[in-house]
This record gives sequence, structure tokens and C-alpha cells, in this order.
Amino acid sequence: MTGFALGPEVEESVLAVLRSGRLSAGPTVARLEDAFAHLCGTRHALAVNTGTAALEAALEAAGVGPGDEVVVPAFTFVATATAVLATGADVVVADVRPDDHTLDPAALAAAIGPRTRAVVVVHLFGRPADLGAIMPIVRRHGLHLVEDAAQAHGARAGDRAVGATGTGAFSFHATKNLAAGEGGMVTTDDDALADRVRVLRNQGMRAPYEHEVVGHNWRMTELAAAVLLPQLARYPEQVARRRAHAARLDELLDGVAGVELPESTPERESVWHRYVIRVDDRDAVAAHLRARGVETGVHYPRPVHEHDCCRGHPRVHARPAPVAEDLARRCLSLPVHPLLDDADLRTVATAVREAVGRRAGV
Repeated sequence: MTGFALGPEVEESVLAVLRSGRLSAGPTVARLEDAFAHLCGTRHALAVNTGTAALEAALEAAGVGPGDEVVVPAFTFVATATAVLATGADVVVADVRPDDHTLDPAALAAAIGPRTRAVVVVHLFGRPADLGAIMPIVRRHGLHLVEDAAQAHGARAGDRAVGATGTGAFSFHATKNLAAGEGGMVTTDDDALADRVRVLRNQGMRAPYEHEVVGHNWRMTELAAAVLLPQLARYPEQVARRRAHAARLDELLDGVAGVELPESTPERESVWHRYVIRVDDRDAVAAHLRARGVETGVHYPRPVHEHDCCRGHPRVHARPAPVAEDLARRCLSLPVHPLLDDADLRTVATAVREAVGRRAGV
């Protein structure tokens, strides 16, 4: 059940770049930025070389640095936290909600202190966080909002795409819905912040050999942009298939004892990067599915503050996160990618039913 195919149009796009002789950031990157800004409904989209760089750029351009605190959710990929550490700021970890696995607004409010400068929300597994509940807290405290939308290209919260409320940070890693192997994008409506990202990503340079600030080499290559551009044209179709597959899995697994299904809400449209169920004895269930030829994944096996790089770190402050701890023990990702057909989905559902039935002794 492999889930990724680029197609001949991507091959032609890459060949066109190779024939042009221009490999560093150039017109293909610029076209990608325009197309992605259109997808997100923002004035600016700024290409960088990784999703992690996008997070770091969004934070650094907002002025986050040593002495500041940034609140992040406890259940996320580790880069959400390490990007904050890279700026010199402190990480404050807050718990998530059990229904959608995203930052709990009540936990966020409790985590804010006098040094809090920013909040990173994560639109996890393609599902938008509850920005309707989070934004009043952000505004009340005068904080900067960064949207870690690495898994949520094109997802919508209400009438806005993710990445259009705060400063968006997207990834084009090989596992993402839009993939170039590596790559990232920062989205914003803030002209000054966009200008800052442009300078930071290019070694702090606005004009050749005029280095205004200490910057970074965060430039995206023309080849990465060439891989991505053709995918954007067919992306709505790919998302529609993911949504149809998620709805079919909901139908096939509805009412199965011992299986908690992912939340789906019309007001927060997921792009279904992952279809994540919650089960007890996850390893046994995964082993049974693997024996039936069904690939699964564990996203993520521990709360972010429990990784070796964060545990005991003097700038990582972990608040109680019982929901994240429970999710880390029980979450299991099932296939939902566009290349599946109905027979594949029925195979997945049958294997899950068998696994939980076997575990329950029925």
C-alpha cells in the first residue's frame, strides 16, 4: 500500500530546470511562492529549504530570542520544540485535547507567563487546531502566533486556510501531502515580517555582499520547486481522495469496540495527512496489521518533552500533560493516502477488526 507517485509532469518540470542551468533559487521558486500564497490566501509565501527552517524563520523574524518563552503543544514532532530552542528562547510545553490532539486552549492559558512571547499551534495530522478558541487568548496577551502547518497544506479553519491567521510554517518533506524530499514555506500577511524572512534566509543579505544581519542559508533550490509545482495543480483532487478515504474508514470502523476514531468537524476541514486511531495494546494491533500486509505508523511514541534532547534541558519547561501521554501510548496511523482503492480500505478495516477482536478474546 505504498502512497506516493510523482508522475511524468514532475519529471518534465525537473528536466526543464536542469536544462535551464539555474539550480539555485530563481524563477521556479518564485512561481511556487505565488502559487502557495494563493493556496493559503496570504500576501506572502516565502520558500525555504526545510519545514524546520520555516519554523525557525517564523520565530526569528517575529523577534523571538533569548529570555523569551514560547508555548508549544506536548504532542507533536520534536522540531516544533527544537526550532524554539534554536532561537535561544525557552520552550513551555502545554497539554493537548483528547478529541483532536491539538493544543488545549485551557492548557495554553495556564502556561502563559510574563516572559511568554509567542505560541506555536500545530495543525496535527492535517486537522486545524481550534483557532477560534486560541486566538482570543493570543490577542489578550499580545502574543505572536506561529502555525506549525507542516502536515496541513490547504486545511481550513472556518473561512481561512491554515497559515493565514498567524505566521504559517509548512514542510515539504518526503512524507508530506505535498513533497519535494525536503523544503518549507513561511506564509504571512505582514509585509515587514516577510521582508525579514527574505533577508534571514539569504545569509542576512538584501543585496549581493551587503549583509544586514546574521542570517542563514535557508534557500530553496529550483529543483525542489520544480518537484512541487506540478503537484499543486492536482492537489485538490488528492485532498478529495484523502477525505473520501477517511470517511470510508469512519464508516467501516464505526462502532468497533476498542477503537477510537479521529475527530472530523466541518468547521475545521482536515486534509488527512494521517488517519490516526487510538487503541489499547497498540504494538499487538500494529503487528497483526503488518502480518496482513497493512502498513501502520506511530505518530508520536512520546510527548515532545520526553525526548532525550528535551528531557532535563534547562530551557524546556514541561507542565503536566496526561492527554499527550495517553495519546503517545495509544495512537496508531492507518493508510489514508490517495493511491488506495476501496478494496484496500476494506482490507485495512478487516485487519483492525481482527486485531482488536483477537486482543479482546472474541
